Amino acid sequence: MASNSRSSSSSWTFKQNKMFERALAVYDKDTPDRWHNVANAVGGKSAEEVKRHYDILVEDLISIETGRVPLPNYKTFESNSRAINDFNTRLMKNLKI
Repeated sequence: MASNSRSSSSSWTFKQNKMFERALAVYDKDTPDRWHNVANAVGGKSAEEVKRHYDILVEDLISIETGRVPLPNYKTFESNSRAINDFNTRLMKNLKI
């Protein structure tokens, strides 16, 4: 998880991370007051904390995409690979890289 890659001002629970992911899908990069909305959806985090959490996530994704982090060898199933690709496309569309 992104919160483990660097020390942050606060720890993130599994539930908060899931709420963060869902909020990012709802409040995209063009949403006014995006970080306040995401913070409200997550609960217990400030707009600054969720923005920093997002920045760490983006740094992690860039490291993975540029090959600085090796990917595990997962078995790919044809029916699942399409769903994963669709999810990745939607995720990357909402990220501001």
